[in-house]
Amino acid sequence: MARLILNYRIFWLGALISLSLFMAYWGTRIQLSYQIARILPLSDPIQQHYEQFKTRFGADGALMVIGWQDERWFDLPLYQDWYDMTRQVERLSGVKQVLSTAQLFTLRRDSTAWCVAPLVTQRPTTQAQADSIRQQVLSLPFYRGLLVNPDTKATLMAVTFDEKKLNSRDRIALVDSIRTYGQRFSQRHQLALHYSGLPSIRTEVMKKVSGEMTLFLALAAAVTGLLVWGLFRSWRVVALSLVVVGMGVCVSIGTLSLLGYEITLLTGLLPPLLLVVGVPNCVFLVNRYRQELALHGEQRRALDTTIREVGLSALLANVTTAIGFGVFYFTNSRLLMEFGLVAAICVLAVYVICLLLVPIFLSYLPVPRLGSQTPEAAGRWSRVLAAIDGWVHTRRRLIYGIISVITVVSALGLLRIQVEGYVVDDLPKNDPVYTDLRFIEQHFKGALPFEIMIDTGQPNGVTAQGGRMFYTVRALERVMDDYPEFSQARSLVDAVRFAYQMYRGGEARYYVLPPLLEFQKLAGTFSLTGNGTGTPAMAKAFIDKDRRIARVSYQMADIGSRRMQSLMAHLKPRLDSLSARSEYQIHLTGHSLVFLQSNSYLMGNLYESLLMAIVLIAIVGMFLFRSVPIILLSKLPCLIPLVVTAGVMGFTGIPFKPSTILVFSIAFGLSSDGTVYFLTSYRAHLKRGLEPSAAISGAIAETGRSLIDTALILAGGFSVFALSGFGGTAALGTLVATTVLMACLTNLILLPALLLSLKRYRV
Repeated sequence: MARLILNYRIFWLGALISLSLFMAYWGTRIQLSYQIARILPLSDPIQQHYEQFKTRFGADGALMVIGWQDERWFDLPLYQDWYDMTRQVERLSGVKQVLSTAQLFTLRRDSTAWCVAPLVTQRPTTQAQADSIRQQVLSLPFYRGLLVNPDTKATLMAVTFDEKKLNSRDRIALVDSIRTYGQRFSQRHQLALHYSGLPSIRTEVMKKVSGEMTLFLALAAAVTGLLVWGLFRSWRVVALSLVVVGMGVCVSIGTLSLLGYEITLLTGLLPPLLLVVGVPNCVFLVNRYRQELALHGEQRRALDTTIREVGLSALLANVTTAIGFGVFYFTNSRLLMEFGLVAAICVLAVYVICLLLVPIFLSYLPVPRLGSQTPEAAGRWSRVLAAIDGWVHTRRRLIYGIISVITVVSALGLLRIQVEGYVVDDLPKNDPVYTDLRFIEQHFKGALPFEIMIDTGQPNGVTAQGGRMFYTVRALERVMDDYPEFSQARSLVDAVRFAYQMYRGGEARYYVLPPLLEFQKLAGTFSLTGNGTGTPAMAKAFIDKDRRIARVSYQMADIGSRRMQSLMAHLKPRLDSLSARSEYQIHLTGHSLVFLQSNSYLMGNLYESLLMAIVLIAIVGMFLFRSVPIILLSKLPCLIPLVVTAGVMGFTGIPFKPSTILVFSIAFGLSSDGTVYFLTSYRAHLKRGLEPSAAISGAIAETGRSLIDTALILAGGFSVFALSGFGGTAALGTLVATTVLMACLTNLILLPALLLSLKRYRV
């Protein structure tokens, strides 16, 4: 292979340039993902119920809310502008419906029948008209908790999006237009508007993802470039490293596009991630090339030896890294499958690019004058590595003792880790998305959808048996009223209560579900289940077209996966009991419940992924080293850094959640790289006839600097993610940096000490 690379340099250069251009071209077609990432497999019962719900009722996350609070909420100038803004939003393409105190409905009776009619028919011109509207709005309990909170004088505008616009890039322009109208209103009246609901949250998150992808790519390139220059003091090596990883970035974006994937919160990390992961390949090749030149000064011979001896160990190291990413493919979660597959492919692609390009590039450069350039640095490195060698040979018990103490303390921290995730917990507490959501939760109990489907089991079952199902819904709502995490229910029962209030003259005290005889009279006057001009305004949204399934809709607070799990454990048995008594099937669904199940699903699968990564990387090691004791003990330098990282999470209060548990599989793959490089060097020295003690010394001298260099580069590169506005991404950067630095110490100190203790076993 060395001869093949060096004898056909022009061909390989042309092939690499052509590949990069081809992938860059396809990368221009990449799109941001505008849909909610599906994490649960389609076989999961909760996902199946959610898909059934969306088929019958449409997406539950199509509601954006704009809220504010002020004593002047019905003062004429403010109300007039709120009226104008409502009409402006309503006219936007992609807006399906708008409800606000300036756009709501009531029931009126004409000469023949009851019909739905707007409560506000024109823009008020006097304060008396505004006061009259206020009195009418507050007399309708239907809108309390939905659009108004009379106790705090807070109000909402509820904007329902068209589903096609909701899941396309047009959503960004639509949300921006609404925010523009809101900003004008806010500035004119000096009050704060709060935007929430899944369309708004998703839009703001995707904007951050897009911006951070570019930012971190630039930061990762700058930081790794500076670190490479600091280590080698050569701009040529910096340029070479950045060209290699630049080609890798082109391959990553092109691969995403060719596979039909889009940029998500995870796949958006791939370009800067590969930039950081790819540079160590260059470091090992350049370091070994310089070591060979220092021995004999022959460029072609040095390149040949570098490819032969580093190529195999680098391949195995990159295979372990690819495994660390690739195991996510087996989670059966679309979000992680896409990330894991593309990352694994691109890690190996970067290895191939590096193995081809670095020797070819170096072959065209003049032989560096190593002796005159780095005598002081070389002496300093020699002293550091000699000190490490001395510790390994003479202070193994101290090494084992210190590592044991660190591991035990970290294990205590591991016990303190909490498993918890929130819908918006990746955002800082002062982020407007977070603060706006908390405002909605404070005044309207939340903006995250939680849905309940009541399946009667037969067409027209909702209206069968004299409306028995309505009383089951009311019984369900009474159960739900015991849980303050949920907003006021919205269902067919509300439509009936609204109709009954209007039927009895409009007095608020008649906003109740009527007795059976009164209900039958009411049903004779109104169409309560979705047909006819007498249908209450919201009835059609809460019954499917077959009139078999009724929907009860709630908004809820972002209470976190732990509280949600506890709440479901308490709530579900009560609803199951109600279902058994009524003989109707009750299914809980909605984005909030899917998020909880997704969180639990990911946690379980990612534990399995880490175990799978450990087993697969051990199998890779067996192919090379053929010694079970050595392979088993060589995992300790990789696993101990993970325990230390988990301890850091426990002591600093970073919870286990999908975005942070990713750290462990990724970091384990990266930690295994150093183990592979060291064991490969150790075996090579044994094959030359050296005793284990001398072979250990030779391996430390040969790989020590490269292990330290790559650890510094990886830690520095991953540290840039700590600047992310997403808590999970920031934690990933900090924790992976911690892990690779600890892995450098265990691979360079603990691993050689273990090998000496087990010197009777040969690799």
